[in-house]
Amino acid sequence: MNEDQGTLASGMGSKEFTLLVALLMSIVAISIDALLPALGVIGGDMQAEHANQPQLLISMIFLGMASGQLIAGPLSDALGRRPILFIGFSLYLIGTVLCFFANDMQSLLIGRFIQGLGISGPYIAAMSLVRDAFKGIQMAKTMSIVMLIFVMVPAIAPSLGLLMMAIADWKAIFEMYFVYAAILLLWITLRLKETLPKEKRIKLNMKDFGVAFKEVISHRITASYTVCMGLFFGSFIGYLNSSQQIFQDQFKVGDAFSFYFGALALVLGISSMVNAKIVGKFGMQTIVIRAISGIVAVSAIFLALHAVVEIQFWMFMVFATCLFFCFGMLFGNTNALAMEPMGHIAGIASAVIGCVSSLMSMSLGTLIGQMYDNSLIPLCVGFSCLGSLALCLVIWAERGRKQDTNLDALAV
Repeated sequence: MNEDQGTLASGMGSKEFTLLVALLMSIVAISIDALLPALGVIGGDMQAEHANQPQLLISMIFLGMASGQLIAGPLSDALGRRPILFIGFSLYLIGTVLCFFANDMQSLLIGRFIQGLGISGPYIAAMSLVRDAFKGIQMAKTMSIVMLIFVMVPAIAPSLGLLMMAIADWKAIFEMYFVYAAILLLWITLRLKETLPKEKRIKLNMKDFGVAFKEVISHRITASYTVCMGLFFGSFIGYLNSSQQIFQDQFKVGDAFSFYFGALALVLGISSMVNAKIVGKFGMQTIVIRAISGIVAVSAIFLALHAVVEIQFWMFMVFATCLFFCFGMLFGNTNALAMEPMGHIAGIASAVIGCVSSLMSMSLGTLIGQMYDNSLIPLCVGFSCLGSLALCLVIWAERGRKQDTNLDALAV
């Protein structure tokens, strides 16, 4: 499908379409990262039960998103992309309003969960829109531009949160969320055509879904990489949950938090681009094994440093830079490796893989975050232990792949 056909399918020019898809994906990062600088203030205003309770505002949006993916994926294939976008944004707006008017932590957490449910719609639909509108080289070009915009969002989102707090207070962040989502919803309503024709839709069948679910969780390679994603992303969410306390409470960087957080987010983006350049030469499996090994090694070294020196801020930044560079090599590769054997049930498999890995990572990340004790030890232990388990799973999966390859060769 060429660019003109893609334009015809979406009802808009390629530049407008690419920007819209990038912004649809970016709502996830904005909804998480823009709130990070406000967690300490929210904890005080909402009379949090303990210092780590505001972290749950991050965990709850991941929980909602993980739960929603399992529903949004199959419904997107059955009903089309526009209905899922409308439902998703409607839920997101409802959750945002609940957060804005919340007067206690419990109400705020419920609102964040509903926001997470809503986010799953745009997130699932964004990738599907590109797949519907383009194929081959044009699809790759479009996704490259989308990802370039997408990786910039975490770098600026905390600054947007700080700006809203400077103008008014932390509730202004939820006003920003509402306006952002409303603009995107209006844009979709007026400009985006349905990209999935009725004849290509897949009827929702619970029996088929159950069979596909069983296949995903029982396949050695797919299940291993799904759990692997849950493990290493769990340690990453542990960092996200405690990042505001690490930067502002432990290292006293104040409003410079947004600068340092954004710089690390850019490292992640740069690493993803480097991965795109080298993956053809080294292969996904090799890069994943080396990246996870790097995370485990760096975390173990940094953990050992705690016993001999007082950790300075520059040491933490060096440690985090190494971690983020390794993580940039993992996200795309592990998802691709998990999906590789599931081409015949790609839609359902993607939803199951996303849901299972996200539920795992949310649970583990929440646990690591709640263990924060004004030191980096819980975070280092999390990266080391979960990374080691993930590495063992990858090695086990690849041994299975090698055995299957050898058996196929013998059969020939």
